[in-house]
Amino acid sequence: MIINTQFAKELAAHLLEINAVILRPNDPFTWASGWNSPIYCDNRLTLRHPEIRSKIYTEFTNIIQSDFPNIDVITGTATAGIPHAAWVADQLGKPMAYVRAKPKSYGMGNQIEGGVAKEESTVVIEDLISTGGSALSVIDALQFVGAEVSALLSIFTYGFDVALKNFEKVNVPIFTLTDYSTLVEVAVEKGFVTSKDLEHLESWRSNPDTWPNN
Repeated sequence: MIINTQFAKELAAHLLEINAVILRPNDPFTWASGWNSPIYCDNRLTLRHPEIRSKIYTEFTNIIQSDFPNIDVITGTATAGIPHAAWVADQLGKPMAYVRAKPKSYGMGNQIEGGVAKEESTVVIEDLISTGGSALSVIDALQFVGAEVSALLSIFTYGFDVALKNFEKVNVPIFTLTDYSTLVEVAVEKGFVTSKDLEHLESWRSNPDTWPNN
């Protein structure tokens, strides 16, 4: 769910301008999953731009203050969600935690760092949602210790149906600052791609696992 459509367009433009998102509909990338993709997204590049990262954590903060004012802890996903969660927690004066992909193999074997106690409420901050697998593993770890995960907040989402279905299963709503459809719209407006590229971009979004041979 996008709350602020005007900000979604503004952020999409920023991501394109700093090459945090690159669109190559005629020269696709290959993801680690083996999928061919006309888009590559690296939101970590926003960390190099104080004015952009400030807008991101301010918008996250606004959503939490509006919809989850009594949240106990702000949780980031390791590693990309950590800095944004830290800035949001600082803005709100809230405790902050982060969750590793898996427990450490040494020391106390922690997976949740900083700590989220049983029955405490938290929102999870992520940078990117594709199929949702990494964020779901974080939610599973938090729910396993008895925490209440009120929402997942993400900078960007591809909006795949499989991700939406996965989050519905765990009953966790998604709030995203911008998404694939908005990004493509802005990319055409600003000349990053042409209107002729839209067919490729839309067909990938519908069948990412078989594109471009769908």
